Amino acid sequence: MARRSDEFVATWDSLAGAAESSSGWRSIPIAPCGIVSIRAGRRFPGNEESLLAGFATTTLLAAEKLPDGQGFAVERVDPLLDGKTWLALTRRSSGSAELFLTMVCDVAGALDTEIGADEPRALRVFLGRVRAWQEFMRKGTQPLSPEAEVGLVGELLTLSALIEAGVDAATVCEAWLGPLNGLRDFEIGTGGVEVKSSLSAAGFPARVGSLEQLDDAVRQPLFVVGVRLRQVADGQSLPRLVESTRDIVRGDAEAERLLSERLVAAGYFDGHADKYTRQFVGADTRILEVVEGFPRLTPGRVPAGVSRASYEIDLDKALVPSVSVEQMLRKLGAL
Repeated sequence: MARRSDEFVATWDSLAGAAESSSGWRSIPIAPCGIVSIRAGRRFPGNEESLLAGFATTTLLAAEKLPDGQGFAVERVDPLLDGKTWLALTRRSSGSAELFLTMVCDVAGALDTEIGADEPRALRVFLGRVRAWQEFMRKGTQPLSPEAEVGLVGELLTLSALIEAGVDAATVCEAWLGPLNGLRDFEIGTGGVEVKSSLSAAGFPARVGSLEQLDDAVRQPLFVVGVRLRQVADGQSLPRLVESTRDIVRGDAEAERLLSERLVAAGYFDGHADKYTRQFVGADTRILEVVEGFPRLTPGRVPAGVSRASYEIDLDKALVPSVSVEQMLRKLGAL
């Protein structure tokens, strides 16, 4: 659960009046997140708002690449000269103050859920959550488009089906790479799973984003899960589906963490929930293995000189038998 915003706003406001000639950090401690020290601060002379997280015994490798979004930056700092590893999440001057505050409350809230965690895990939670927001901001920070909404519904239904078939919840959530701009939606076992969702009643159009997406040269086997949805008055909205998915993983701390991060990275923000009013029901799901004869373009199946392409196929015309979730998972080596 996200932290209340007033403790950050009040602290930043109290620090905003520092002299223009000031330089360096000014910060005030706020309620810690377990063993992680938390301070709200500003760096001068820029006067940028920051959330500072201090780790007493955990260090970062010098080569560790820290998140850097369109509206914020993360950097190593030493505001107190106390020997701790301090990371500052700082708003850029071009970043939205309102969105940054939402991000800070969410990151602090994610750390709050890890009260009993050790420092290495808390550090992973901090960086993982910030990286999810990095991807969220890269996608534009606006509510999902209707097409993206349908796509996320299909991916969540597939994620739930994988867990219900017997795969560990944390394993499935970690395998969900679509929100992280992965080549395929899931990389699980030895292969991959690409989810295609459609509201079409005639045919099953599926857009393929690249020549590599349906190429099984590196990871095998590769499956396409086609999820046909219908929009109905008494179905399930995206926010309700999100909550039911959270219920499925509840009690598994690692799965809860990963699911929360992936949802943010996918562009789903709880504050936008009232924007998603459409309700859906699953009308049909087919699971097709990408084998010889499956309609696809790959780097080795296009004329010389074609280096990049996106295209559309019709899954109704894929002459491949559909298999069950369990059959797919066994072939992937995940069951």
